Amino acid sequence: MKARVIAWALACAAFAALPAQAQRASEADALHVLNRLGYGPAPGDLAHVRQVGIDRYIDEQLHPERLPLPADLAQQLAALPTAAASQRELITRYREAAQAVKYGGDEARAARREALRQLDIESGQARLWRAARSPRQLEERMVDFWFNHFNVFVGKGLDRVLVGNYEREAIRPYAMGRFRDLLGATAHHPAMLFYLDNWQSVAAGSQPPGGAGPAARASGLNENYARELMELHTLGVDGGYTQQDVTELARVLTGWTFAPRLTTGASVFAFDARRHDRGDKLWLGQRIGDQGQAEGERALDLLAMHPATARHVSYQLAQYFVADQPPAALVDRLARRYLASGGDIQALLETLFASPEFRSPKVQGQKFKTPYDYVVSTVRATDWPSTDVRPLLGTLRQLGMPLYGCQTPDGYKNTQDAWLNPDAITRRIAFATALASGRLPAAPTQPVDAQALLATLGGGISPKTRAALAEAAPELQAPMALGSPDFMHR
Repeated sequence: MKARVIAWALACAAFAALPAQAQRASEADALHVLNRLGYGPAPGDLAHVRQVGIDRYIDEQLHPERLPLPADLAQQLAALPTAAASQRELITRYREAAQAVKYGGDEARAARREALRQLDIESGQARLWRAARSPRQLEERMVDFWFNHFNVFVGKGLDRVLVGNYEREAIRPYAMGRFRDLLGATAHHPAMLFYLDNWQSVAAGSQPPGGAGPAARASGLNENYARELMELHTLGVDGGYTQQDVTELARVLTGWTFAPRLTTGASVFAFDARRHDRGDKLWLGQRIGDQGQAEGERALDLLAMHPATARHVSYQLAQYFVADQPPAALVDRLARRYLASGGDIQALLETLFASPEFRSPKVQGQKFKTPYDYVVSTVRATDWPSTDVRPLLGTLRQLGMPLYGCQTPDGYKNTQDAWLNPDAITRRIAFATALASGRLPAAPTQPVDAQALLATLGGGISPKTRAALAEAAPELQAPMALGSPDFMHR
């Protein structure tokens, strides 16, 4: 009896010592952070968050380096054939295949097409395996967020082979670091330089001799990257710049290209001084003299810490994590934090997740899932056992959101008005039915256990929906849960 009393006293003391938020972790709050910081609950996640508390879970997610990847996932990622392929290798293979097609006819064309198809699948495996199975859910969210912010299109020429490397080297390592580092990594990557044509931009009217590859034929100033760098990546469309500023920034960035044959190391970025406009520029009120590549680096420095950039990035983060129309007070608070922290993304997220706007019950379950959200959250909720991502990639295409497939530089939207329409709902339900029934093409599995699914989702499936499920045949309950309005939101 005495031992039981002592044990009870120790348990009470341990409970009292828990952080206050851990004691108050409701199921609704736990579901909220699972759905917003990540791609929804997988089996066991709801219990884990309720046990450790909201604040501790958020802290875990803000430090992904402390969360080891499952051994099998790490092994599978490392085994992907191009996981370690360098920019140089990828570009060289692409150009060699293009030459083979030129002289090899139909057989070479078919071989090239198959190689690109396999590379598409492999890039999809790397992204979807991580999103569905990594415990670093916030990191995966931020990779998705930043890839859309700094979008490149997989269907444009050389980017067919570079998007996976771009995500791996320019986005993922900096997704929760400093914005200036992320901005610089994307600005130096050949996928961005190719997508927005800066690799061929030279001083107006010049045709420098020498060079290697197609870039040697470059002629004239190209403003595409300079425009999107300000409009989308930093200042925002209402950031206070003019068309003259676009032209001047394009002049600053002349000579920023890539040259696999002329560079060493992992990156093929090259600054070609012969192509650079050496004249004085007047950009955003700043006079910039001839400093070569340093002109572009200075421009990135100024853009990264501009107040308009702080506001633009803050608005987009608040929209992504809180509401389609984010509260102005929250955006203002985040913008101040951005500037005070020197563009520290982790600090910005800490402020966002601690805000009353993020934690308000009014925003819970109010964000409509993008097709990508919906597919990944379905895989997580059902603990789908297959590692074959081909049917998932096909579903994303059918739902209008092919992976890496946004052609325009503004990336995919994350708001309800972009994705909610009757045809999209019908296609989502068809996918949910096929997966839950174990009949997803090319990846058949056992049917999903409806009761296990409902236990995983907890209060994410409302009493009204559960009552409707109880009236349905057992084999229809899991598809109905996944196709319900409850599950369409996060």
